[in-house]
Amino acid sequence: MLLEAKNISKSYTLPGQSPIPVLRGIDLSVRPGEMLTVIGASGSGKTTLLNLLGTLDAPDQGELLFEDAPLFRNGKFVLSQKELARFRNRKIGFVFQFHHLLSDFTALENVALPEFIATGRLPAAKKRAEALLSEFGLQERLEHLPSELSGGEQQRVAIARALMNNPRLILADEPSGNLDSRNSRSLYELMSKLSRERQTSFVIVTHNEEYAAMADKCLHMEDGLLRKC
Repeated sequence: MLLEAKNISKSYTLPGQSPIPVLRGIDLSVRPGEMLTVIGASGSGKTTLLNLLGTLDAPDQGELLFEDAPLFRNGKFVLSQKELARFRNRKIGFVFQFHHLLSDFTALENVALPEFIATGRLPAAKKRAEALLSEFGLQERLEHLPSELSGGEQQRVAIARALMNNPRLILADEPSGNLDSRNSRSLYELMSKLSRERQTSFVIVTHNEEYAAMADKCLHMEDGLLRKC
């Protein structure tokens, strides 16, 4: 198993209020090369779950394992914050609803950045970034700024950036939320293709049941719990 979450719970406490439970004992497993979607209403805890799976936040309780190695156990992360940052850079890619591309960097520079941070080798990073962008049909957009790209192009750049360090897992939070139906379907077809051909696993949060059905596994989140779609 690539990723396992066992009995994951999370609550938030606002000043002067009792704790508000968001996740109530979540169990989740992701296999290598599997595309998994999580659907549910806004506020159901989908983004919280992604943040926990990506080690961007800590659960209140439970266990998180990656390739059978523990990341979170007995109420704390096993790795230091520096080790967690290195783990995320190497093993996990992130794609967001708002692409979060750096506005002053070209498409090529945005995609090259994760490898440059990891290795310090800019020429090699740019060469690989160019190959990825070309694979996604963006070879004519290498020197364009994000503001000069369409919404669909921006999200393809974001996926290319997420793939730069050959992560085993990509976590995507409403990646088609700002796209029209044609670009949305194209984006999901691209992610499905990548999961099959590269054996990269995807966990995708979405509210669109049609696109969720394109995945290998679909889960529905409601009241802090997961069930099959």
